[in-house]
Amino acid sequence: MRLWAVRGDITEADVDVIVNAANPGLLGGGGVDGAIHRAGGRAILEECRAVKAGLPEGRLPRGQAVATTAGRLPARWVVHTAGPIWSASQDRSEVLRSCYRESLRLADELGARSVAFPAISAGIYGWPVDDAARQAVAGVRSLSPDHVREVRFVLFDDAALAAFEAALSG
Repeated sequence: MRLWAVRGDITEADVDVIVNAANPGLLGGGGVDGAIHRAGGRAILEECRAVKAGLPEGRLPRGQAVATTAGRLPARWVVHTAGPIWSASQDRSEVLRSCYRESLRLADELGARSVAFPAISAGIYGWPVDDAARQAVAGVRSLSPDHVREVRFVLFDDAALAAFEAALSG
């Protein structure tokens, strides 16, 4: 499996699966989540509502993942995962790594060969980008999928790109 990082707009990634850094309510929001919902269109929101109805208390547990259509996005599917909020007093690293593992596992079950990830939890959830990159790479490398051959980290700025490139080379 080839892992690499690029700077860009994840909504334009030409892959089978785009991973969404979703909030647990699954109905869109800011950052990557809002961008994916806007670019993908109403079909994603409608499917998220249906998925949400089947979840405990209508919320996606942090570290878990669910799949929907990709709507108008170039991908075939969107895999939504709810990342943890950074805490200086609690180690939530395992939950962040689980976001990557569970998303990759689900993408593989769908038969995807290529996956694009954002920097989960490194935006509004406040996770330090250097550590977010290390957790992301560790989470992805912990699996050996049957179908996925390419994992692309699509990052929003030069600092995130540098952090992910360092994590990939380490």
